[in-house]
Amino acid sequence: MARIDTKNSTHYWEDRHIPGLSLLRADLTTLEYAPHTHEAFVIAVTEIGGAEIRNHGRLARVHASTLFVSNPMEPQSARLAGSRRWCYRSFYIAQPAIDAIARGLGIEALPCFRRSIVNDPELIGGLLSLHWALEDGGGLFRTSELLIGSLGRLFERHGSGGQRVEQAPRDRTILRMVVDLVRERHAGPLHLEQLSKAAGLTPFQLIGLFKATVGLTPHAYLTQVRLNAACRHLRLGVPIAEAATASGFYDQSALTRHFKRSYGMTPLQFVRAATT
Repeated sequence: MARIDTKNSTHYWEDRHIPGLSLLRADLTTLEYAPHTHEAFVIAVTEIGGAEIRNHGRLARVHASTLFVSNPMEPQSARLAGSRRWCYRSFYIAQPAIDAIARGLGIEALPCFRRSIVNDPELIGGLLSLHWALEDGGGLFRTSELLIGSLGRLFERHGSGGQRVEQAPRDRTILRMVVDLVRERHAGPLHLEQLSKAAGLTPFQLIGLFKATVGLTPHAYLTQVRLNAACRHLRLGVPIAEAATASGFYDQSALTRHFKRSYGMTPLQFVRAATT
């Protein structure tokens, strides 16, 4: 049970796409969590400040360069110590989500954590990106990719016991088949699981294959295919909103956001430049 004052802010929600996955965003200036347990893996990423957490019978400090993890039903407690504020984001992965993630990694069960504090800056950045994307309600393809990729790396690097997570074969024949499928079906709804099943790989392996051979994740590659298609439509005089949906983007604002990020201009600026 948390003891908090009126300055504290917490937001808790359950992900609508992944049963068993819950998330929390907290900004605390006073805190004392008494010993308690969760029927879930707990993964907490600190953004600002820090706290003192007791887990595995040990006391440790968490801060922006460390990650806290715990296994289901492990007692834990926390309090502010050495910091006036603790802003963190956490994931609660209960059994339905545990099963889904294990399937995505191609293993029967997730390994456990033997220690509660993880030092892995790259992994921390990936988990923050995942949390932000889930909070913003990002597309299912992107959030699935971030979920399997980030949690796959977490359990692969820092989990103990259980099956080893197999890496993808660097097979360009498989890659070419998936690339052709993305290009053929880019305008419609595509899911990471569909592509990995077509390739005979797990979603985690497919992410690894793309990053090792193309240098992009599957979702990033799909976005580039859609942007190229949008450019072709715009050059032919198709209205921006129609070009967006015809290329596979949710709407015009989604196209504009990706267009500006990749090309440094809006679709309207592109149209004006292409017609002068």
